[in-house]
Amino acid sequence: MPALRQDSPLSATGSAPPTSNKRRAWSQFQRDRMAMLGALVLLLLIIAVAVGPLLYPISYSDIDFAQSTAPPSWQHPLGTNDLGQDQLARMLWGGRVSIAVGITAMLVSISLGTLVGTVAGYCGGAIDNILMRLTDLFLSLPQLPLLLLIIYLFRDSVRAFAGPEKGIFMLIILVIGGLTWMSTARLVRAGFLAVKEREFVQAARSLGAHPVRIIWRHILPNVIGPVIVAATLGVGNAIITESTLSFLGIGFPPDVPTWGRMLFDGQNYIASAPHLVIFPGLAIFLTVLSVNYVGDGLRDALDVRSH
Repeated sequence: MPALRQDSPLSATGSAPPTSNKRRAWSQFQRDRMAMLGALVLLLLIIAVAVGPLLYPISYSDIDFAQSTAPPSWQHPLGTNDLGQDQLARMLWGGRVSIAVGITAMLVSISLGTLVGTVAGYCGGAIDNILMRLTDLFLSLPQLPLLLLIIYLFRDSVRAFAGPEKGIFMLIILVIGGLTWMSTARLVRAGFLAVKEREFVQAARSLGAHPVRIIWRHILPNVIGPVIVAATLGVGNAIITESTLSFLGIGFPPDVPTWGRMLFDGQNYIASAPHLVIFPGLAIFLTVLSVNYVGDGLRDALDVRSH
């Protein structure tokens, strides 16, 4: 039998190299039209909020009562609010905050959930039992009332410590991330329980591989699909949660034009100036929908079992 060449696409273990896996995942993702469309819309939104305030010359904070609740026009493409402030400028600035909250809160949630699920699934026994009971405890808590209570109790002290904007930002992402990690922990734990007894994991353990290497190189790649989906859903949920807090008036300060705050400010003008709620609501809708489509595409592309 001829020896296997060093440049062969298969290694001695019969598995494809990482470059081949990445190309295959990208090819699978490209075949999903809705995922590509979601990625395109999400990319356009991120570019718009990143460079839009630099290209759009109108300030989001200038007040002009003569232009109060003006409809969309060439001067103000998305109209103005009750203070005469340009809605497009406010949406571009507010989008930075809303998307940043969604991504950062997702990272907190996914990191905490992956850590808890990994320890519980790999260690098992009493540690697994304690962590899962803690997860059940957090799942039993009413999230929105608890979220409102925590922010109401600690927002003044956090503002005094880190400032009105940075303090609220830190408090919101920590609270949202700290109350939404449970589903990720359960997904990761279930994946570890299903994979850690497989033959390739047992072989790595018998060869003396360190547990951290076994977790990082052999188990996590096989459970990454559900984690990616949970991460994308977490971005959308965090954006909606932040919008809900701002809509209720306990999120960011009134001078920070997040999309949720813009909905709150425009709720009394739905009949006379519907553009005040249509455009912020449409931005939230497109962002969350695009993130969900991207998550579905990544789940199919990164699921090693489907290959």
